[in-house]
Amino acid sequence: MLTTNGILRVQGRPVSSAELLSLQQRIDAHPEWSRHRVAKDLCERWQWRTALGQLKTFAARSLLLTLAKNHGLRLPEVQAAFRRQPWGTGLGLAAVPPPVAPPPPEPIQGDLADLQPLSWHLAGHGSPERARALACLREHHYLGCNRPVGSHLIYLVRDRQGRDLAVHLVGAAAWQCAARDRYIGWNSPSRAEGLPRIANHSRFLILPWVRVPHLASHVLGGLTRRIARDWRTHHGTSLELLETFVETGRFAGTSYRAANWLPVGETTGRTRQEKQHRAQTPRKAVWVYPLHREFRARLGASVGGGAK
Repeated sequence: MLTTNGILRVQGRPVSSAELLSLQQRIDAHPEWSRHRVAKDLCERWQWRTALGQLKTFAARSLLLTLAKNHGLRLPEVQAAFRRQPWGTGLGLAAVPPPVAPPPPEPIQGDLADLQPLSWHLAGHGSPERARALACLREHHYLGCNRPVGSHLIYLVRDRQGRDLAVHLVGAAAWQCAARDRYIGWNSPSRAEGLPRIANHSRFLILPWVRVPHLASHVLGGLTRRIARDWRTHHGTSLELLETFVETGRFAGTSYRAANWLPVGETTGRTRQEKQHRAQTPRKAVWVYPLHREFRARLGASVGGGAK
Protein backbone atom coordinates (compact mmCIF):
# COMPACT_ATOMS: atom_id res chain seq x y z
CA MET A 1 0.00 0.00 0.00
CA LEU A 2 1.31 3.48 -0.89
CA THR A 3 0.69 6.25 1.64
CA THR A 4 -0.01 9.89 0.70
CA ASN A 5 3.66 10.86 1.14
CA GLY A 6 4.90 8.13 -1.19
CA ILE A 7 5.98 5.73 1.58
CA LEU A 8 5.11 2.07 1.15
CA ARG A 9 3.39 0.39 4.09
CA VAL A 10 4.09 -3.32 4.01
CA GLN A 11 2.66 -5.53 6.76
CA GLY A 12 2.30 -2.44 8.91
CA ARG A 13 5.88 -1.24 8.45
CA PRO A 14 6.72 1.90 6.46
CA VAL A 15 9.29 1.30 3.72
CA SER A 16 10.61 4.36 1.88
CA SER A 17 11.64 4.30 -1.77
CA ALA A 18 15.21 4.94 -0.61
CA GLU A 19 15.08 1.89 1.67
CA LEU A 20 13.67 -0.24 -1.14
CA LEU A 21 16.45 0.91 -3.49
CA SER A 22 19.12 0.32 -0.84
CA LEU A 23 17.74 -3.16 -0.20
CA GLN A 24 17.90 -4.03 -3.90
CA GLN A 25 21.46 -2.72 -4.18
CA ARG A 26 22.45 -4.78 -1.15
CA ILE A 27 20.99 -7.94 -2.71
CA ASP A 28 22.64 -7.26 -6.09
CA ALA A 29 26.01 -6.73 -4.42
CA HIS A 30 25.87 -10.19 -2.80
CA PRO A 31 24.65 -12.67 -5.43
CA GLU A 32 25.94 -15.55 -3.31
CA TRP A 33 23.50 -14.80 -0.48
CA SER A 34 20.52 -17.02 0.24
CA ARG A 35 17.14 -15.51 1.01
CA HIS A 36 17.68 -16.32 4.66
CA ARG A 37 20.97 -14.40 4.59
CA VAL A 38 19.19 -11.42 3.01
CA ALA A 39 16.55 -11.53 5.75
CA LYS A 40 19.24 -11.74 8.45
CA ASP A 41 21.10 -8.77 6.97
CA LEU A 42 17.89 -6.77 6.80
CA CYS A 43 17.15 -7.45 10.46
CA GLU A 44 20.65 -6.47 11.49
CA ARG A 45 20.62 -3.19 9.54
CA TRP A 46 17.10 -2.25 10.64
CA GLN A 47 17.67 -3.47 14.20
CA TRP A 48 14.58 -5.62 13.78
CA ARG A 49 14.59 -7.81 16.89
CA THR A 50 12.18 -9.42 19.30
CA ALA A 51 11.87 -8.19 22.86
CA LEU A 52 14.44 -10.86 23.79
CA GLY A 53 16.92 -9.55 21.23
CA GLN A 54 16.49 -12.31 18.61
CA LEU A 55 16.50 -11.35 14.94
CA LYS A 56 12.99 -11.38 13.45
CA THR A 57 14.06 -13.30 10.35
CA PHE A 58 10.69 -14.94 9.78
CA ALA A 59 8.93 -11.56 9.70
CA ALA A 60 11.70 -10.19 7.48
CA ARG A 61 11.33 -13.03 4.98
CA SER A 62 7.59 -12.44 4.86
CA LEU A 63 8.17 -8.72 4.20
CA LEU A 64 10.73 -9.51 1.48
CA LEU A 65 8.31 -11.84 -0.29
CA THR A 66 5.62 -9.15 -0.20
CA LEU A 67 8.03 -6.58 -1.64
CA ALA A 68 9.00 -9.05 -4.37
CA LYS A 69 5.42 -9.88 -5.27
CA ASN A 70 3.91 -6.40 -5.15
CA HIS A 71 6.77 -3.92 -5.58
CA GLY A 72 9.29 -5.53 -7.92
CA LEU A 73 12.04 -6.44 -5.46
CA ARG A 74 14.36 -9.05 -7.04
CA LEU A 75 15.30 -11.76 -4.55
CA PRO A 76 17.90 -14.50 -4.91
CA GLU A 77 16.66 -17.80 -6.28
CA VAL A 78 15.71 -20.32 -3.63
CA GLN A 79 18.78 -22.45 -3.02
CA ALA A 80 18.05 -26.16 -3.31
CA ALA A 81 20.16 -26.95 -0.27
CA PHE A 82 17.93 -24.70 1.85
CA ARG A 83 14.55 -25.47 0.29
CA ARG A 84 12.18 -26.72 2.92
CA GLN A 85 10.99 -30.21 2.00
CA PRO A 86 7.72 -31.84 2.94
CA TRP A 87 7.92 -34.60 5.46
CA GLY A 88 9.15 -37.84 3.90
CA THR A 89 11.24 -36.26 1.11
CA GLY A 90 14.95 -35.65 0.80
CA LEU A 91 17.55 -34.30 -1.59
CA GLY A 92 19.37 -37.49 -2.51
CA LEU A 93 19.25 -38.52 1.14
CA ALA A 94 17.18 -41.14 2.86
CA ALA A 95 13.63 -39.92 3.31
CA VAL A 96 12.85 -38.90 6.87
CA PRO A 97 9.34 -39.94 7.86
CA PRO A 98 7.30 -37.66 10.08
CA PRO A 99 6.84 -38.56 13.72
CA VAL A 100 3.77 -40.74 14.04
CA ALA A 101 1.24 -40.42 16.81
CA PRO A 102 0.93 -43.53 18.97
CA PRO A 103 -2.01 -45.81 18.25
CA PRO A 104 -5.23 -44.90 20.06
CA PRO A 105 -5.32 -46.35 23.55
CA GLU A 106 -8.42 -47.49 25.35
CA PRO A 107 -11.03 -44.70 25.58
CA ILE A 108 -10.52 -42.29 28.44
CA GLN A 109 -13.91 -41.70 30.01
CA GLY A 110 -15.38 -40.63 33.32
CA ASP A 111 -15.40 -37.49 35.39
CA LEU A 112 -12.91 -34.64 35.07
CA ALA A 113 -11.98 -35.03 38.73
CA ASP A 114 -10.75 -38.55 38.03
CA LEU A 115 -8.04 -37.16 35.70
CA GLN A 116 -6.70 -34.43 37.96
CA PRO A 117 -4.27 -32.99 38.62
CA LEU A 118 -3.48 -32.35 34.97
CA SER A 119 0.12 -31.73 33.91
CA TRP A 120 1.06 -29.09 31.33
CA HIS A 121 4.13 -29.62 29.16
CA LEU A 122 5.61 -26.81 27.08
CA ALA A 123 6.74 -28.65 23.96
CA GLY A 124 10.07 -27.00 23.17
CA HIS A 125 12.10 -27.52 20.01
CA GLY A 126 13.62 -30.98 19.87
CA SER A 127 11.63 -32.33 22.80
CA PRO A 128 9.72 -35.63 22.64
CA GLU A 129 6.62 -33.74 23.77
CA ARG A 130 6.82 -31.51 20.71
CA ALA A 131 7.17 -34.44 18.33
CA ARG A 132 4.25 -36.16 20.01
CA ALA A 133 2.04 -33.04 20.04
CA LEU A 134 2.68 -32.25 16.37
CA ALA A 135 2.03 -35.86 15.39
CA CYS A 136 -1.32 -35.70 17.20
CA LEU A 137 -2.25 -32.48 15.40
CA ARG A 138 -1.26 -33.88 12.01
CA GLU A 139 -3.25 -37.05 12.47
CA HIS A 140 -6.26 -35.93 14.48
CA HIS A 141 -6.91 -32.20 13.91
CA TYR A 142 -9.06 -31.41 10.87
CA LEU A 143 -6.64 -28.65 9.78
CA GLY A 144 -3.56 -30.76 10.33
CA CYS A 145 -0.25 -29.12 11.21
CA ASN A 146 3.14 -29.19 9.51
CA ARG A 147 5.91 -27.14 11.09
CA PRO A 148 4.91 -24.09 13.14
CA VAL A 149 6.98 -21.01 12.32
CA GLY A 150 7.36 -17.63 13.91
CA SER A 151 6.60 -16.97 17.56
CA HIS A 152 4.52 -19.79 19.01
CA LEU A 153 4.05 -22.09 21.97
CA ILE A 154 2.84 -25.70 21.97
CA TYR A 155 1.35 -27.36 25.04
CA LEU A 156 0.73 -31.05 25.62
CA VAL A 157 -1.74 -31.67 28.44
CA ARG A 158 -1.73 -35.00 30.30
CA ASP A 159 -3.74 -36.54 33.12
CA ARG A 160 -2.35 -37.69 36.44
CA GLN A 161 -1.47 -41.07 34.92
CA GLY A 162 0.62 -39.42 32.20
CA ARG A 163 -1.89 -40.08 29.42
CA ASP A 164 -2.13 -37.50 26.63
CA LEU A 165 -5.40 -35.56 26.65
CA ALA A 166 -5.10 -32.34 24.67
CA VAL A 167 -2.84 -30.14 22.53
CA HIS A 168 -2.76 -26.33 22.24
CA LEU A 169 -0.88 -24.42 19.55
CA VAL A 170 -0.70 -20.65 20.08
CA GLY A 171 0.96 -18.46 17.45
CA ALA A 172 1.06 -15.00 15.91
CA ALA A 173 -2.20 -13.09 15.50
CA ALA A 174 -3.90 -12.62 12.16
CA TRP A 175 -2.62 -9.47 10.45
CA GLN A 176 -6.14 -8.23 9.71
CA CYS A 177 -9.49 -9.24 11.15
CA ALA A 178 -12.28 -6.69 10.84
CA ALA A 179 -14.43 -8.11 13.66
CA ARG A 180 -11.50 -8.23 16.09
CA ASP A 181 -10.24 -4.79 15.11
CA ARG A 182 -13.69 -3.25 15.60
CA TYR A 183 -13.99 -4.89 19.01
CA ILE A 184 -10.64 -3.47 20.10
CA GLY A 185 -11.22 -0.08 18.48
CA TRP A 186 -8.18 -0.21 16.21
CA ASN A 187 -7.21 1.82 13.19
CA SER A 188 -4.37 0.70 10.91
CA PRO A 189 -1.48 2.47 12.71
CA SER A 190 -2.55 1.26 16.16
CA ARG A 191 -3.04 -2.26 14.81
CA ALA A 192 0.50 -2.32 13.43
CA GLU A 193 1.83 -1.20 16.81
CA GLY A 194 -0.29 -3.47 18.98
CA LEU A 195 -0.45 -6.69 16.95
CA PRO A 196 2.56 -8.35 18.64
CA ARG A 197 0.59 -8.23 21.91
CA ILE A 198 -2.14 -10.51 20.54
CA ALA A 199 -1.73 -14.25 20.02
CA ASN A 200 -3.84 -16.68 18.01
CA HIS A 201 -5.09 -19.96 19.44
CA SER A 202 -4.62 -21.63 16.08
CA ARG A 203 -4.99 -25.30 17.02
CA PHE A 204 -6.94 -26.92 19.84
CA LEU A 205 -7.31 -30.66 20.03
CA ILE A 206 -8.95 -32.94 22.54
CA LEU A 207 -7.74 -36.36 21.45
CA PRO A 208 -10.62 -38.30 19.89
CA TRP A 209 -10.55 -41.17 22.37
CA VAL A 210 -10.91 -38.77 25.32
CA ARG A 211 -14.57 -38.39 26.26
CA VAL A 212 -14.70 -36.44 29.50
CA PRO A 213 -17.43 -33.80 30.05
CA HIS A 214 -16.16 -30.25 30.64
CA LEU A 215 -12.54 -31.15 29.85
CA ALA A 216 -12.34 -28.80 26.84
CA SER A 217 -13.48 -25.70 28.73
CA HIS A 218 -11.28 -26.67 31.69
CA VAL A 219 -8.07 -26.84 29.63
CA LEU A 220 -9.05 -23.62 27.81
CA GLY A 221 -9.24 -21.99 31.22
CA GLY A 222 -5.83 -23.40 32.07
CA LEU A 223 -4.41 -21.89 28.89
CA THR A 224 -5.75 -18.39 29.58
CA ARG A 225 -4.32 -18.47 33.10
CA ARG A 226 -0.77 -19.27 32.00
CA ILE A 227 -0.28 -18.04 28.42
CA ALA A 228 0.65 -14.43 29.28
CA ARG A 229 3.40 -15.54 31.67
CA ASP A 230 4.77 -18.21 29.34
CA TRP A 231 4.67 -15.93 26.28
CA ARG A 232 6.57 -13.20 28.12
CA THR A 233 9.18 -15.72 29.29
CA HIS A 234 9.75 -17.26 25.87
CA HIS A 235 9.11 -14.33 23.52
CA GLY A 236 9.64 -11.26 25.70
CA THR A 237 6.29 -9.65 24.86
CA SER A 238 3.30 -8.99 27.10
CA LEU A 239 0.08 -10.36 25.65
CA GLU A 240 -3.17 -8.44 26.14
CA LEU A 241 -5.63 -10.54 24.12
CA LEU A 242 -6.11 -14.01 22.66
CA GLU A 243 -8.05 -14.65 19.46
CA THR A 244 -9.28 -17.76 17.70
CA PHE A 245 -11.33 -18.61 14.60
CA VAL A 246 -14.00 -21.30 14.80
CA GLU A 247 -15.40 -22.70 11.55
CA THR A 248 -19.13 -22.05 11.84
CA GLY A 249 -20.31 -25.00 9.77
CA ARG A 250 -18.26 -27.42 11.84
CA PHE A 251 -18.32 -26.18 15.44
CA ALA A 252 -20.58 -24.10 17.68
CA GLY A 253 -17.80 -22.76 19.92
CA THR A 254 -19.46 -24.26 22.99
CA SER A 255 -16.22 -24.91 24.89
CA TYR A 256 -14.96 -21.37 24.20
CA ARG A 257 -18.20 -19.89 25.47
CA ALA A 258 -18.03 -22.04 28.59
CA ALA A 259 -14.48 -20.79 29.18
CA ASN A 260 -15.67 -17.14 28.98
CA TRP A 261 -14.32 -16.31 25.53
CA LEU A 262 -16.37 -13.69 23.67
CA PRO A 263 -17.77 -13.99 20.12
CA VAL A 264 -17.20 -10.69 18.30
CA GLY A 265 -18.26 -11.42 14.71
CA GLU A 266 -17.39 -13.54 11.69
CA THR A 267 -14.81 -13.55 8.95
CA THR A 268 -15.91 -12.79 5.40
CA GLY A 269 -14.62 -16.05 3.97
CA ARG A 270 -12.26 -14.19 1.60
CA THR A 271 -8.53 -14.79 1.40
CA ARG A 272 -5.94 -12.00 1.07
CA GLN A 273 -5.43 -12.95 -2.60
CA GLU A 274 -9.13 -12.83 -3.49
CA LYS A 275 -9.94 -9.46 -5.12
CA GLN A 276 -13.45 -10.10 -6.49
CA HIS A 277 -15.20 -10.37 -3.10
CA ARG A 278 -16.13 -14.02 -3.59
CA ALA A 279 -16.06 -16.41 -0.65
CA GLN A 280 -12.93 -18.58 -0.83
CA THR A 281 -12.72 -20.21 2.59
CA PRO A 282 -15.31 -21.32 5.15
CA ARG A 283 -16.70 -18.52 7.29
CA LYS A 284 -15.39 -18.54 10.83
CA ALA A 285 -16.66 -17.09 14.07
CA VAL A 286 -14.14 -14.78 15.73
CA TRP A 287 -13.71 -15.33 19.48
CA VAL A 288 -11.46 -13.31 21.79
CA TYR A 289 -10.30 -13.50 25.38
CA PRO A 290 -8.97 -10.31 27.05
CA LEU A 291 -6.00 -11.02 29.31
CA HIS A 292 -6.07 -7.64 31.05
CA ARG A 293 -8.89 -5.34 32.12
CA GLU A 294 -7.30 -2.37 30.35
CA PHE A 295 -6.46 -4.29 27.17
CA ARG A 296 -7.90 -1.62 24.82
CA ALA A 297 -5.76 1.16 26.24
CA ARG A 298 -2.70 -1.12 26.25
CA LEU A 299 -3.33 -2.04 22.61
CA GLY A 300 -3.61 1.59 21.53
CA ALA A 301 -7.32 1.61 20.72
CA SER A 302 -8.81 4.81 19.35
CA VAL A 303 -10.54 6.99 21.92
CA GLY A 304 -14.08 5.74 22.34
CA GLY A 305 -13.44 2.75 20.07
CA GLY A 306 -14.41 -0.84 20.61
CA ALA A 307 -17.49 -2.67 21.79
CA LYS A 308 -18.20 -2.45 25.48
